[in-house]
Formats: sequence, C-alpha cells, structure tokens
Amino acid sequence: MINNNNKKINLNKLKEPELMFGFEQKLEDPRDGLSLFGPFEKSRPLGIQWGIIGTKDGFNRFKNWVKKIQGPISNIPPDIARPPFPGFEAVFGIPWEIEPVLRLEVTEEEIRKNLYLSDKHQRVYNTVEIFSDKIEKSLREEDKTPNIWFVIIPDEIYKYCRPLSSVEAELKIEPEYKMSIEYAKSIRSETKSLFEIDNKAAIPYEYEVNFHNQLKARLLEKRVVIQIIRESTIAYEDFKTSSGRAIRDLDKLQSAIAWNISTTAFYKAGGMPWKVGTIRDGVCYIGLVFKQNPIGGPKSACCAAQMFLDSGDGVVFRGAVGNFHDPVSKTYHLNFESAQKLVEKAINAYKEKKGSLPKELFIHGKTSFSYEEWEGFQKGGVSSINIVCVRIKDAKDLKFYRKGKYPVVRGIAYIIDEKFAYLCTKGFIPRLQTSTGLEVPRPLEITICRGEADIEVVLKDIMMLTKLNYNACIFGDGWPVTLKFADAVGEILTAGPIQKLDVPPLSFKFYI
Repeated sequence: MINNNNKKINLNKLKEPELMFGFEQKLEDPRDGLSLFGPFEKSRPLGIQWGIIGTKDGFNRFKNWVKKIQGPISNIPPDIARPPFPGFEAVFGIPWEIEPVLRLEVTEEEIRKNLYLSDKHQRVYNTVEIFSDKIEKSLREEDKTPNIWFVIIPDEIYKYCRPLSSVEAELKIEPEYKMSIEYAKSIRSETKSLFEIDNKAAIPYEYEVNFHNQLKARLLEKRVVIQIIRESTIAYEDFKTSSGRAIRDLDKLQSAIAWNISTTAFYKAGGMPWKVGTIRDGVCYIGLVFKQNPIGGPKSACCAAQMFLDSGDGVVFRGAVGNFHDPVSKTYHLNFESAQKLVEKAINAYKEKKGSLPKELFIHGKTSFSYEEWEGFQKGGVSSINIVCVRIKDAKDLKFYRKGKYPVVRGIAYIIDEKFAYLCTKGFIPRLQTSTGLEVPRPLEITICRGEADIEVVLKDIMMLTKLNYNACIFGDGWPVTLKFADAVGEILTAGPIQKLDVPPLSFKFYI
C-alpha cells in the first residue's frame, strides 16, 4: 500500500474472531452459529417467562409478533447480509409461550393526559411513572415474576418523550402547577424549599428528559430487566401515511428484527447466546464510562465502569462522582482515590464471579490516561495483575481506500509501532459479501497509554470485543463492547438523582 508521501506501508489482516456456540462449535457469524448449533448455554433459561406492559393495541401487536417468530421469517428477496430467522425455539431450543406470565395494561387516557403537557420535564416524568408504578406494584403484589419485561410503547411516546421533543400548539396541555427550571434546579442543588408543594413539584426536574433512559434508571434499584419496543417496530404495517404508505419501511428488516429481539430476550432472560471462541484465560476488560453531572457544575461528572470477563459476560458498577471533567479539553480523568477504588471494585467483582484474581486487566477509555489515574490503578491492583490502559477513538487523520465499490476488509490493521496502531473494525465482510455502513469507514486509533502489552494482542482483543453485543445479533460492531454502550450506560446512571443510584455491580442486561 502507498500513502500520500509515496511511502510503502505494511498492513496486517487480522483473522476474524470466532464465537463458540452449542456443542462447543465455532463460527464467525452469530446467526450461523445459532442456526446450526444453538446457543452456548442450553441449560438455562428454561423458557422466556415474560411480562408485558402497554396499551391493549400494544399487547395484541406484540402477541401477534411472538406468534410470528414461532416459525421462520425470511426477507423477500433473500439477502445474504440479513439471513433468515429459523424460528425462536428452533434457534434457542427453549419455548417462548404466546401468553405472558403477567400483563399490565396502560390506557390511552392515562397516556394522553400526561403526554401532551407543555412542560417537557413533567411530561416525561409523569409518562414514565405510569409504567414504572404499575411494574413496581406488580413486584409487591404478584407471586409470579417474569424474567424479562417487554415495555411496548405507542410511537407517540417515542415522539414526545425525548430531549428535543415538543408538543404541537393545538395539543398542548398546561400543567396544574408550573415551576421555572431555574427554581427547580436551585431546590435540587441547594436546600429544600420551605413549601412542600415546591419540593414535590421539583422532583420531575431531577430526571433526564428521555423516556427510555429514565424508565431504566427508575427501575434499576428494583433489579427489573426490561426491553422497550416501539409498536411500529413489531407491526410497522399498521402505521401508514395518509397516502397509504408505511411510515417506517421495515419490510426488508423483518428477519433482522426477529434476530435482534429474540437474542436480546434470551440473554436478558438469563442465557448466554455465544461466548468468545478462543479464550485467553484470566483476562478482564474494563471500559470507562463518564457522564457530566447535570447539577454539579461544569467539572462534575459521574464515573462508572463496564467490566467484561474472558467469557463475554458483562457487569456494570458505579465508580464515583467528582470533578473529573476538563471543560477546556473536554476530556475526563479520575483522581488517584477514585482510580484506586475503581480497580479494587473490578478485581473484587472478578474474583466473586471467577473465584480467582485476573492475570491481566485492560482498561479501555476514549481519552488518554493521566499519571495520577495510572498511579491509582496500580495502587488498587496487586503485583500479580498486569494492568494496561488503552485509548480507543475514531481516527481523524486517516482513511483506507481500495479499488472497487467496497471499502477495505474488516480486520485490516496498520501497526505504527509497539504502542500505536490503526484498526478497521468496519469494512467489507467476505461472509456477507457487503460492507457495514454506506460511507468509507474510519478506522479506530488504538494507543497503549500505560503499561506493557503486545500491540497485536491488544488489536485482536478489540476485534473480539466487537462481537459481544448481545443487544443485537449482528456480525460485528464498529466499537468494542467495553465502549460501545459507554454513553448509554452513563446516561442511565445520570438519568435520575445520582445519589439514588448507589447500586451494587449489576449485570450488563439491566442497562442495554
């Protein structure tokens, strides 16, 4: 390969990582592996014991979809990049009964009297409360406990309950009690008001204006596993424009939707669809998560960590809240004490799961690691554990091109030296005979910032971690799972009052 300076450079092609499925069989594509050999874990769960909450229409649409996935689903015409779905029990070897364990109904009247409130904080908070209160009540009063809750929301909730949503003038409803955002924030960040009505009215302003993140945050303490699905996702043909055309053209995505929701359901119900094909024993991966604290000033941020074991299982735990954000450079860095405690938590969580200490601990972040952080990480570890800090970010100064209509093959690596390399996690996939994305993909820029490790081993690990997203049944992601959901996890942790989210380490399934 020749660069712009007419200098020859050498590129490496990393082998596509294999995944392990039933009977310890290995293949590259999770859909191939599940279709041929079934999931890695065949002993659990015994079935999808599901609960559902939504409108009557939402329940009927999802029930019809569950009936649909009992058999095969194919795209017409066939598409090698979107293979057919053989049917849920045919893939996972367990039943998904058509009737739920529990059904909770939300009426359209309940939704509408809150969904059109002009104040976006009250609109989202009250709408979320309709769903969260009913689920929490069922936990207190019902003997049956679903292993996964499906929250089926009308598309109007998706439309009006996001950060930039607004309600049309003719639909707006003025709330009974108005409060300025500035006054609400002062109550949140300073002292409570002498008037109880003000304290109560300020509560909605403690939460993020996002239905998805807020509902997950409010149910986190209750250990409720949920999957939020728009009605139009599972019944797109019911939603049409005035001219009769589908509002969302999902006709060619039916098998993909079946694969994704079914795999997520299996994982969230307690099963492991697949695991890493070639395991380096004793390796632990941590992805740092940062999110600015909405009420703590420009430097205040919440830190958490996503920990993934060599098996692929994931755990999320909170780190700390502190002045970790630099408003000038827009980067995040832990102080010594927080870095020490984070590694201690990770090691303890690993030991609890595996019964031994890890041999290697790779810490992934989107920014570089300071000397103070490094000192804290080392203090929190033990001498037998090799700790390595790796920065992973989108490359801004480099793209790879090749002749023909497709970009370079996924897995191309350009190793600059023993600490720095570029890695193409997107690109042409021979198995699918197509590429991911429509644009020329940017490679990831990989830097070993602290510690010692073989750069090629680091690249191979990152490639492997792009295949552990159980929230979607796809060939591979552009980002390793350690950082893929970093923003989403951070948003859930800060979607409500941070002091209320002092939860112990929880499985990754509670966040995705």
